[in-house]
Amino acid sequence: MRFTKDHEWVEVDSNGIATVGVTAYAAEQLGDVVFVETPAVGKAVKAGDGFAVVESVKAASDVYAPISGEVVEANAALGDAPETVNAAPEAAGWFAKVKLANPAEVDALMDRHAYEQYLQTL
Repeated sequence: MRFTKDHEWVEVDSNGIATVGVTAYAAEQLGDVVFVETPAVGKAVKAGDGFAVVESVKAASDVYAPISGEVVEANAALGDAPETVNAAPEAAGWFAKVKLANPAEVDALMDRHAYEQYLQTL
């Protein structure tokens, strides 16, 4: 699993499909999630661009694509159960699966140790 400074995570499978979500830290900062808008299947995303929206009792926030590619699956379950983002942010609370356009983008992201070190600076 790799991480961004915007608190998204990416996990890439052997077929070059990246599962994307928000970190436990982000879920904690958001508070109780009440709505999630996932990206449309087929949407082209570019690293750094907003590609999903998460609303909590505190605020609405964009979720930024940590990598570039094409959305091949969205987590439709979040529509009926947005609280999954809080309950399992780095598992069942994923937002989308993206076919990687540039696998090297993943290498530029932080590993868990580097991300945890980054959190210490916040």
